[in-house]
Amino acid sequence: MEFLGTLYIIAAASGTGKTSLTNALANELKNLTISVSHTTRPVRPNEQHGKDYFFVNTETFETMIKNDGFLEHANVFGHYYYGTSRKFVEDHLKQNLDILLDIDWQGAQQIKSKIPGCVTIFLLPPSQNILRQRLEKRNREPVSVIEHRLKMADSEIIHCKEFDYIVINDDFNKALNDLKTIIEAHRLQTKYQTIKYAKLLEELTKNV
Repeated sequence: MEFLGTLYIIAAASGTGKTSLTNALANELKNLTISVSHTTRPVRPNEQHGKDYFFVNTETFETMIKNDGFLEHANVFGHYYYGTSRKFVEDHLKQNLDILLDIDWQGAQQIKSKIPGCVTIFLLPPSQNILRQRLEKRNREPVSVIEHRLKMADSEIIHCKEFDYIVINDDFNKALNDLKTIIEAHRLQTKYQTIKYAKLLEELTKNV
């Protein structure tokens, strides 16, 4: 199915700054919405249903799986489900709205097979030492968890070559500008411009 909107997937190892960049990107660009995932985990303080996540019970989630309701889904640590709703994404794309999805490389692989026109971006930290510093600055996880995340980062980063673009998050503003450039350039492709400016093209070529 051909969509007027585009799905942009951003993946990165934990601590690379993915969430901060995706939020800033959505705030700065028009017609760009962050995808809201479904989950079976409990609601945390200050979270809102439909804004942070769609909070559902396990039975509802598993019914959606059976009905092919997810573009991708995973059971994290054997406790809670997380998934990207097919209907949520496709409804936005049909309305000529772009969707921004913050996900891991495995989820990106699942979605690429279902929406071939999606654009995939991998964020890299400038170094292993800076990645460690960023994880430690969070000051919310024990050392053992940080060490585990650093080990996981190696197995995640190795998949960056499978993505369409790679952006280094050394300087936040530069990384944000790189992401904006990718999206703005993609929007200028002929197949989108000819739809957006159909009336102008008709006027300019009416004597041909």
